[in-house]
Amino acid sequence: MTSKTGRRAPRRISVPSRVDPLLSRLTEVLGGPMGRHSAPGLVAPGFFTIQRVLIFLTTTAAIAAVAVKTPCRTGGWTTPEQFYRACYSDWPELFQSRSLSAGNFPFVTLDAPFEYPVLLGLLAGLTALLVAPGDGTGLDSGARTLQYFDLNAVLISGVWILTVLATMRLANRRPWDAAMVAVAPVIIVSGTINWDLWAVLFATLGMLAFARNRPVAAGILLGLGTAVKLYPVLILGAIILLALRSGRWRAAIVTGGALGATWLAVNLPFLLRDYSAWAYFLRFSSEREPGFSSVWYLYNTFAERLGFTPLSPDLINAAGAVLFLLACVGIAVLALAAPRRPRLVQLALLIVGSFILLNKVYSPQYALWLVPLVALAHPRWRTFAAWQLAEVMHWWAVWMYLAFTTSGGSIYTNIDLLYYALAVAGHILLTAYILLRVVLEVLDPISDPVRRAGIDDPGGGPFDKASDRFVLFRRPVGVPSTS
Repeated sequence: MTSKTGRRAPRRISVPSRVDPLLSRLTEVLGGPMGRHSAPGLVAPGFFTIQRVLIFLTTTAAIAAVAVKTPCRTGGWTTPEQFYRACYSDWPELFQSRSLSAGNFPFVTLDAPFEYPVLLGLLAGLTALLVAPGDGTGLDSGARTLQYFDLNAVLISGVWILTVLATMRLANRRPWDAAMVAVAPVIIVSGTINWDLWAVLFATLGMLAFARNRPVAAGILLGLGTAVKLYPVLILGAIILLALRSGRWRAAIVTGGALGATWLAVNLPFLLRDYSAWAYFLRFSSEREPGFSSVWYLYNTFAERLGFTPLSPDLINAAGAVLFLLACVGIAVLALAAPRRPRLVQLALLIVGSFILLNKVYSPQYALWLVPLVALAHPRWRTFAAWQLAEVMHWWAVWMYLAFTTSGGSIYTNIDLLYYALAVAGHILLTAYILLRVVLEVLDPISDPVRRAGIDDPGGGPFDKASDRFVLFRRPVGVPSTS
């Protein structure tokens, strides 16, 4: 809606202290929820705009994220101390073990395998080039490793801020939902483990571009995200399902084409130059044993302790693929049979969440993939806080369990498998609970806090306010359409 001057007219925005039960209670110590006669969004807020407050919150959280790593920054990344101190990061490990410190550049240096996708390897190599050389500067190996960590931490902080701002734009009239991303404890403790936040940024920017009806830009950004971590390509599945339901295929085709072209543009030169090095990530992923914190790892570990035969990587790959395919079929049925067309982020969360839960690897930083999606698909602070508590407990438990397995210490002075398994079960069950709540809100759109505010699909782009073309089941009389 625009004003007579041609400018976009201001609109009221949702106030968390008014609409969220948890925040409403917590604000009692500050004078209670915002009064009903105030008009946020219509009245200029002065210096403290939502954007500036969110940047401040994210910057504070980023400082806390670096502070978590203080024991390793001051004492070095050594095993098992880095696990006992819960300050492990892949950055120092890869800087040394993959010879980035010696000038190796992933996918450029020959005979230097790197177990991550191409664009992530290029990010790792480019950051290593910024580290001061050892000769002539007096920097020893430990100082250069610390500098590599700090450079990546600064870049990740900027990426985090951009992700928060993109989430704020996607949230439309609920901009404060982006505060979940700004202060998420799981990002504070796991954001500096690996480069996953880069993929999260590209995925969020891709969804924002799609929401603004720019499918080419959306495909390019999602393609870049897929070249960092594979999960952003799953968002295309949500777009395809909504295109099928609404009959609006152009945006889905253009987005998918741009995504594929971008991914090929990044990967093809390295695939043609050295196929073996390019395919190392795929071989490593398929051949590796189940990773810590996955249901597959727990099954194999308990099986070994009880004398049963553990599952082979090939069997786990096949079982995981079949289960994920079945989950996608269920999500497709939900998308096409729901009484009202689901929101894009709801389907994206269900697809990405199912992938994580059923995947062979479930590293602590994988939860970062879900944070913006949860903030947009299920913006309820009580559920979010419970999920974050479970993720932080899991983050602590995985390092304590690794400390036990690498130190050779007694189970009486370490966390044993049973307690670690309970922490893993907790973060898996809370993640599954959020997915279940989203399913229930899709089936009952009135319970969706976003649609309750009179919004259809702020992230839907061409699907926003679209009518149905294909629905699996006829609606009974009296059920409203999606238009």
